[in-house]
Amino acid sequence: MNVEVTPLPGIGVRKDFATRNGRRVGVVTHRDGHVELIVSKTDDPDACLASLPLTTDEAGALANLLGAPQLVAQLTEEHRDLPGINTKQLPIKSSSPFDGRTLGDTAMRTRTSVSVVAVMRAGQVHPSPNPDFNLTAGDVLVAVGTSEGLEAAVKILKYG
Repeated sequence: MNVEVTPLPGIGVRKDFATRNGRRVGVVTHRDGHVELIVSKTDDPDACLASLPLTTDEAGALANLLGAPQLVAQLTEEHRDLPGINTKQLPIKSSSPFDGRTLGDTAMRTRTSVSVVAVMRAGQVHPSPNPDFNLTAGDVLVAVGTSEGLEAAVKILKYG
């Protein structure tokens, strides 16, 4: 997929790509930090058909909705021929005892043999997070392990 990056003098930056159905979908990140999701015509990317302003939290939530499933699907496909290995998304909720604490504080790998291979946060993928990585509500951990280990990891993140 070819993502085009276009500086918008005095405004910010547009990043977009062409879809199969002849539209362009993208994001305009304004200099002041606010973000817009945009849809344009393929033949005229400057002709915006629709625009949806997003808060930082909304942009992060949308990115997690779109990005985490793709990452999990890719890992699942790569582990398809390895029986017993599963991939799961593990959300950090505001009620989690690990909101504001480090990944190492969970002792996830020691307690469950589950490996956290990435953290999705506000549209950013943080691959191979180290034990010092600070977790926050809204993060989605991408974890690999056995079914039993992944279920134990869910309980750890929920109850401690």
